[in-house]
Amino acid sequence: MSQNRYEAAVARYFEAWNSGAEARGKAVAAAWVEDGTYTDPLARVGGHEGIEALIAGVGERFPGFVFTPVGEVDGHHDVARFAWELRPAGAEPGAAPIAGSDVITLAEDGRIRSVSGFLDRLPAA
Repeated sequence: MSQNRYEAAVARYFEAWNSGAEARGKAVAAAWVEDGTYTDPLARVGGHEGIEALIAGVGERFPGFVFTPVGEVDGHHDVARFAWELRPAGAEPGAAPIAGSDVITLAEDGRIRSVSGFLDRLPAA
């Protein structure tokens, strides 16, 4: 079965979050519209530069970790939701210290207009 527009958008989203510094700008531009936004309980940023800086900061704080989808992408109209984990590369599913779910709104071209993120599991402070 081919990817639908929601799965394709979420795949680009994970590609951006897991990209290295050299590829990050291109991956963010492929995933988000220019004035796209990202909001969760710990961050609120907009535009490609703001999103790139957020992704870089998370990568610096959690080196060697990868964002991994959990379950299926559910979507309708221009909205999709999905769950994820941030875990060390190679770690078993469910062993992640950080997990959450996101709701995205898509633009007409299939890129992300906005992300509303929810954090379900965080490491102890």
